[in-house]
Amino acid sequence: MAGVDVEIEGRTISLSNLDKVLYPSGFTKSQVIDYMARIAPVAIPHLTGRALTFKRFPDGTDTNGFFEKRCPGHRPPWVDVALGPGDRKGGIEYCRIDETASMVWAANMAALELHAPMACADDLDVPRALVFDFDPGAPAAIEECCSVALGVRDVLASIDVQGWCKTSGSKGLQMYVPLNTDDATHDGAADFALAVGQVMERQRPEQVTTVMAKSERPGKIFIDWSQNAFHKTTIAPYSLRARPEPTVSTPVTWDEVQACADGDAELRFTSDQVLQRVEDHGDLFADVLTVEHALPTPG
Repeated sequence: MAGVDVEIEGRTISLSNLDKVLYPSGFTKSQVIDYMARIAPVAIPHLTGRALTFKRFPDGTDTNGFFEKRCPGHRPPWVDVALGPGDRKGGIEYCRIDETASMVWAANMAALELHAPMACADDLDVPRALVFDFDPGAPAAIEECCSVALGVRDVLASIDVQGWCKTSGSKGLQMYVPLNTDDATHDGAADFALAVGQVMERQRPEQVTTVMAKSERPGKIFIDWSQNAFHKTTIAPYSLRARPEPTVSTPVTWDEVQACADGDAELRFTSDQVLQRVEDHGDLFADVLTVEHALPTPG
């Protein structure tokens, strides 16, 4: 199919290679663009104002793809950039996705995965949320992740803190604890996540580890507290993943997490299913943007 120009909210975007298959399942670039355009109303609030890292797969998800931090110089003038964590040469101008047209532009570059920091670009030192990243070591899988997430929920409930879960879209599960206060810090978030992880480690030594060494992970859920570091990013809510099928990092309810832990739900969602979920339930992750928590401090 020849390239076409489309207009979105007053922006003109040139789309190309729309018939190109990007997923082994047969999912094409035009379908990627369609999904990202349709999911934009709920996805963009979780992306706005953030220094985003793209993972691009121009030759499809059965290739390695590549991460792109520095926003391409050929971007349209209406694609905003944000100064974010840098390299030895200084700060890096990352792409921002603040509108549907920017989302479609990224999709046209086969930026299938959108990775977002916990902080907004206007205050990189203040995370807006804390993340627990539950990473299963085979043969552990999503079911065990859900079981551990329920345990973390109980620990948090004891100090009147709430979390919201989403699938990673790959093998694991993530829980976000919204902070949304001006005095939150990355170090404080990481220390808190580690402390809670260590509580779980003591409660379930055969199931949980907070140790990063790969040798410690087989059969266990690694609670990756280090994802709260200043320079780290996490797959964004509603982002596609580079898997054989177009799976999505999908917000889920606690009832679904419980069903998964009980072995009654798989918690694996493709793009079409996610669009239907949003139509039925709206944005299950919306509260992460507004709920405020002050984390307890030592002493």
